[in-house]
Amino acid sequence: MDSSLYRLVNFIEGLDGRIDKARLQKLVQKEFSLVKDRSVFYTDTFAIRFSSSKSASFSNTVLSLSSLQKYDDFPFIVCLNTPNKNYLFLANTTFLAKVSHSSQELREDNIRGSINGSDIVKVFNGIENKPENFAELFAIHSEIGFNGNLARLVEATNNISPSGDGYSIQEIDRGVILQAPRRAKDFVVSAEYSTLKSELDRITLKYKNDIILASLIDNVNIRGRVIEYIIAGEDDRLRDEIINALRNGTKRIPGFRTKNTLGDFVKIFDKYDTATDIKTKVMTLSSAPKAYNLDKMLEFLAKEKSIFMFYFVGIMSRQVVGQALISMFQNDLRDTTHVLKHWAGRNSRGVAQLSGQAIDTLMKEPNNDIDIAKSQSFLEGIMKL
Repeated sequence: MDSSLYRLVNFIEGLDGRIDKARLQKLVQKEFSLVKDRSVFYTDTFAIRFSSSKSASFSNTVLSLSSLQKYDDFPFIVCLNTPNKNYLFLANTTFLAKVSHSSQELREDNIRGSINGSDIVKVFNGIENKPENFAELFAIHSEIGFNGNLARLVEATNNISPSGDGYSIQEIDRGVILQAPRRAKDFVVSAEYSTLKSELDRITLKYKNDIILASLIDNVNIRGRVIEYIIAGEDDRLRDEIINALRNGTKRIPGFRTKNTLGDFVKIFDKYDTATDIKTKVMTLSSAPKAYNLDKMLEFLAKEKSIFMFYFVGIMSRQVVGQALISMFQNDLRDTTHVLKHWAGRNSRGVAQLSGQAIDTLMKEPNNDIDIAKSQSFLEGIMKL
């Protein structure tokens, strides 16, 4: 996150218990040259809303969901001024349990309702919502965004029965799923693994300069989707349009949709059916990439020849600094994979999210060490959700 946010935290914490809300927001606005938009103060790198209460618990209305939508692409902070301390919370849509006030007509095509302080989750997936965790939390939110949270908020707010069904595991499927780590361990030392990596490396090298241009896109979702399409897109004409837009410095990238499937790059071998998810890692930025939908992953792994891989492309100082083809069961990657049940909705096992730090390590020292027993325990835990 931008250094100005850390300065903001230090500045506000330095005024704990000394001034009231009105004085606090005036000082903060002056110190950081904030623009005022009704009750929200913002810069190019963050937005903040001030509230007050006699204690750390507050149910005050913070702002409308439609207003939050305008600021949800960068850290949105709620500052709660109390007599003894100024509390700071990240209040982007990922960290909202629901929408409270006047929200009866909230739908995905009708953004209505307001957020109360009590709607902001204080612990997200085991991570406390406090300033020292803001970078990690916002990296998680960046991969989900407003649109990714909207359906969940509609469901939670209106107590709607969830649509769709989670993957129902049959006993015969369970055995095949639990064999997935063994299949993966065999695959990563096979000739087929070398063939797959060589093909992905060749494509990456061919479009290296265009991938570097795409890495400069600020929006993490657009950046990832563009690079994914450059490497794995099936429509050559659309790929050329995207590349031309990047080379010409056009801010508006041609509209396109990526497949809502597990893998961006599918390759079938005699012994293995592989699906590979392409992830770009800008080595100087914090990140927590969304990995996979747990139900879709279980359904895929129930196929006898299934192999799921990640292809990480590392970028730093406007150059591609490495590529790594890594199994989902690789020890470090598996052990740092987080399950986001909160975000996924009530009728889903959830989604998995990767650790940016683990990816950094694997980019520098790639390996595909797989502990089969631990990987099977990992799968058992997912199946029980």
